[in-house]
Amino acid sequence: MTQVKAKKALGQHFLTDLDVARRIADTIEKSSLPESAKIWSDIPVIEVGPGMGVLSQFLMSNGRVVKAVELDSESVGYLSRVYPDLDVVEGDFLKMDLKQLFPGDFALIGNYPYNISSQIFFKVLDYRESIPVVAGMLQKEVAERICSAPGSKVYGILSVLLQAWYDCEYLFNVPPSVFAPPPKVMSGVIRLTRNSRKELGCDEKLFKTVVKTAFGQRRKTLRNSLGSLIPPDSPIMKEPVMALRPERLGVEEFIKLTLAASRQDSTK
Repeated sequence: MTQVKAKKALGQHFLTDLDVARRIADTIEKSSLPESAKIWSDIPVIEVGPGMGVLSQFLMSNGRVVKAVELDSESVGYLSRVYPDLDVVEGDFLKMDLKQLFPGDFALIGNYPYNISSQIFFKVLDYRESIPVVAGMLQKEVAERICSAPGSKVYGILSVLLQAWYDCEYLFNVPPSVFAPPPKVMSGVIRLTRNSRKELGCDEKLFKTVVKTAFGQRRKTLRNSLGSLIPPDSPIMKEPVMALRPERLGVEEFIKLTLAASRQDSTK
């Protein structure tokens, strides 16, 4: 195992294994992308939370244009000294207008801070037309949730919303032993590749409301959880799907429910 020394910071767990870092960087490279996605293999990259630059060095070595977004000022200073060629942008990724960093398409990658990883992927949805590929490492539980299929116990809001626009792959596990200090949880590396969907065919805001409402009461059947959005006399209420819990439904079924809710909304 190849390791590099890392600085410990409050609340952070730094990846120290260069072999793992190289594998993560390779998730957006031409050799590892699906054939249909290789046209995106040369676009610039935004790296979220570079920390000590263990991933940044491999992204730069592949000839990509890389901008690393880092909130911690101490890490920014370290990166500037050790990797003077790396374009480091100091600030809060969640508050940034990403089109100010790259006006065209870009890839997103990172060893994502576990405490905000879900928020990062919700932000990806806002920029989906500019982000054809997303990859990186996050807490295994969240990584599995994003990539899980209908029927899984961890399938949820983030699964449906992301899978509406991306093909999601769980690539490999990362053990706590390759971090300093070691976290108490396993990590996972995923890749999201933009699918061919151009529009949902329903109101997107209402789609999100339907999904969030259904999973907000995930132990209830859809007939009960969506009663505030779809009236009891709606034809869809008599369909077998309404006797299911939300984790059994895929994106297309949620679109159908949204259309039913939309018809009701238009009569108000």
